[in-house]
Amino acid sequence: MSLPRGIAVGFGAGFARWFAAGFGTGFAPLAAGTVASAAAAAVGAALLWWSPAALAAAAALATVGGVWAVHAARIDGDPGWVVIDEFAGQWIAMLGLGTVTPLAVAAAFVLFRFFDVTKLGPVGWADRQHGAFGVMADDLIAGVVAAAILWGVRWWWPALLH
Repeated sequence: MSLPRGIAVGFGAGFARWFAAGFGTGFAPLAAGTVASAAAAAVGAALLWWSPAALAAAAALATVGGVWAVHAARIDGDPGWVVIDEFAGQWIAMLGLGTVTPLAVAAAFVLFRFFDVTKLGPVGWADRQHGAFGVMADDLIAGVVAAAILWGVRWWWPALLH
C-alpha cells in the first residue's frame, strides 16, 4: 500500500496524518472535503446541542491541532486528503447558529461549502498562502463568513432557521 502524496513517514507521523486527515475522513475515495464537512456538521450539531462552548472549544482544538498536524506530518502543499481544516471551518460556521435543527445545520453546511469551494474574496487570498497557515486559513475564513451570514439571518429573521 502506498501512502498519499505529500506526507512523510516517521515516528509520530501516523497520529499527525490521521488527525490531518480529519480522523480518517480525508481518505474517502470521492469528495473528501465534502465528506469531512458532513461528518463535522454531524459532530458539531451534537456539540452545539450540548453546549456552544463545547463547539467553540472543538473548533479551536481543530485549528491549533491542524496547524500542528500539518507541521508534524511534514505535509507538502495542500493535498486533498488533508481535511482537518474542513472540520475547523465547519465548526466555526456552526457557531453562527442559535439552535440545532436540520434546517439550521444544513444552512451552515451549504454556506461553508459554498465559500470553501468558490474561494470568494479573502477565502481565495488565504488559499494562495503557503505552509500550515495556507492549508488552514481559507477554511477558517470561509467558516467566519458563513457564521457571519448565519448571525445576520438570525438577527433579521429569527424564526427562519428554527
